[in-house]
Amino acid sequence: MIRILGTIFAGLLGLAFGSFLNVCLSRWPEGESVVKPRSHCRNCDHTLSWWENVPLVSWLALRGRCRRCGAWIGLRYPLVELAVAAIWTVPAWRLMTSVLNPTLPPALIYLETARTACVLAFFWFLVALAILDAEHLWLPDWITLPGIALGFMFDLSIVALPSIDGLDGVAVGLLPVALLSLLAIAAAAGLMLFIRFIYWLIRRREGLGLGDVKLMAMLTAWLGLRSALLAFILGIVLGASVALVLLAIPSARAGSERWSASKLPLGTFLCIGGVVSALWGQPIIATYLRWAGF
Repeated sequence: MIRILGTIFAGLLGLAFGSFLNVCLSRWPEGESVVKPRSHCRNCDHTLSWWENVPLVSWLALRGRCRRCGAWIGLRYPLVELAVAAIWTVPAWRLMTSVLNPTLPPALIYLETARTACVLAFFWFLVALAILDAEHLWLPDWITLPGIALGFMFDLSIVALPSIDGLDGVAVGLLPVALLSLLAIAAAAGLMLFIRFIYWLIRRREGLGLGDVKLMAMLTAWLGLRSALLAFILGIVLGASVALVLLAIPSARAGSERWSASKLPLGTFLCIGGVVSALWGQPIIATYLRWAGF
């Protein structure tokens, strides 16, 4: 019962942080403060009452429209809140499953809780980057670059400090692991730069932004090279599937040259692949290795 309640609490917390993320997503591209002014309608500047600002519930109660001017609020608001809430419940469930073990020392429980909080923050930023790239084709450096550094330190914390699984990386050696992590990050970024260069040689125009390169490095810092490559493959497959769907829609491909020059948000697909890889990457990779006979 405690495990269920803890997971529900994480989901509700995810709704609240998803609501705050919606504010950020609306104001960051405009260069506005996320603190002031209070939440308001972007169409008529109507300041929202507290009951108009309850995550998910208010959107449903208002039927997705502003109470004053009737302007459409948009599906992005409930979807972001639901996405953060749903993603956060998985690490919370796993944490509650582990820490309820009565044999674990309190210090280890606190450490795993801190690590889970870092993972939740990582998912929050992935959702933010996915929406920013989908809406604005923008992956800001002030998210991806600190994300690389934080992911690198998170990786080292797993190696240097004990965990519930009994991993004690100090015996392995912190410096070699740090060097391997840096090499993995550089390899992932190098792969993206290579793809970018090959595309430019073939099409003589940019097909891959530097923001995608930094995002791939960030995924590698947090997930490791193997899981980041899985996220890359999942992102490419998802992006190609979306492109095929758009190709099948006549109105979307009206004017072949305009369609071929249109841009798809690769960063969005990479973020989705990153979430899937972070939550279920190890079983997916293990299943593939068994299927391939390794």
